[in-house]
Amino acid sequence: MGFKTGIVGLPNVGKSTLFNALTRTAAAQAANFPFCTIEPNVGDVNVPDDRLEKLAAIAASKQIIPTRMTFVDIAGLVKGASKGEGLGNQFLANIRECDAIAHVVRCFEDDDVTHVDGRVDPLADAETIETELMLADLESVEKRLAGLSRKLRGNDREAVEQNRLLLMAREALEQGRPVRTLEIAEEDVRAWRMLQLLTSKPVLYVCNVDEDAAAEGNAHSDAVKRMAEATGAAAVVISAAIEEEIAQLDDAERDEFLESLGLEESGLDRIIRAGHALLGLQTYFTVGPKEARAWTFPKGATAPQAAGIIHGDFERGFIRAETIAYDDFVSLNGEQGAKDAGRMRAEGKTYQVRDGDVLHFLFNT
Repeated sequence: MGFKTGIVGLPNVGKSTLFNALTRTAAAQAANFPFCTIEPNVGDVNVPDDRLEKLAAIAASKQIIPTRMTFVDIAGLVKGASKGEGLGNQFLANIRECDAIAHVVRCFEDDDVTHVDGRVDPLADAETIETELMLADLESVEKRLAGLSRKLRGNDREAVEQNRLLLMAREALEQGRPVRTLEIAEEDVRAWRMLQLLTSKPVLYVCNVDEDAAAEGNAHSDAVKRMAEATGAAAVVISAAIEEEIAQLDDAERDEFLESLGLEESGLDRIIRAGHALLGLQTYFTVGPKEARAWTFPKGATAPQAAGIIHGDFERGFIRAETIAYDDFVSLNGEQGAKDAGRMRAEGKTYQVRDGDVLHFLFNT
């Protein structure tokens, strides 16, 4: 089950440097000029989860397989992208294919790194991109509304529903609000997602600061956090330059380097965790002597749906899920201990899987 997070931002804010660190590669060229990233680079990263190693140790698993998330390094955007300026059309198409947006904003001063607008103002940078996405959405909404007129005259039920949602979106956009700020009724969620509006995607603002501000942030990043909270987004503080250094170190050197900077974990781990949470994703585990493996599932998924993430046959032939809560598995020293203590449960088709569940699926072939 793949989830994509697109890394976006104005040129020269640190997108490609961040991508290099995220993927532990030099796949994305980082250079001090706009549009050095033309074709989007794609990289898969492990989602950090300390629980997985603990489970593997208890079960003496030979292999540990974390769950993964995909990051896409997307070309830098400029004002006018919604009208095709710069690489605008390509930029917007790449975002449309992503599930969430990691919006890198420059929160550091450095005369040696050119800013496309000649100044450091992360709120203005964020507004530039948000405005372009809203303009693109507004154009899309207007076209769709015009295209529905004939079906509406025939009182087509699906068209009526779509028209109502599009009018909601248009009102928000005309007020200068991204549509992710709207509250969508549960029964409308599926149809709403089908609209594929750019500003409906969850946003994580990545505040790229200098090394001295990596632990606590600075005035620029504080302002971004306030703005994120007001617009239904999230924010994390990192130093992309530090993260790229960390990516080249082994585990022992990495821990020592982080400690010297007063950091408990890398900024990348915070980004990955935040991206996971932003998409409403959780993790369940399958554990045995062969492997301990983490699986990503959307919050609220039923046991058969979670089983289907492993293989479609598991969902189609689902019988039940033998379930142990993570805390019980650890405190009772594994599956047998949990069984002996009566902490293994047999759950049926309506069970909603919980974060941290250790599951074994039974199914008909």
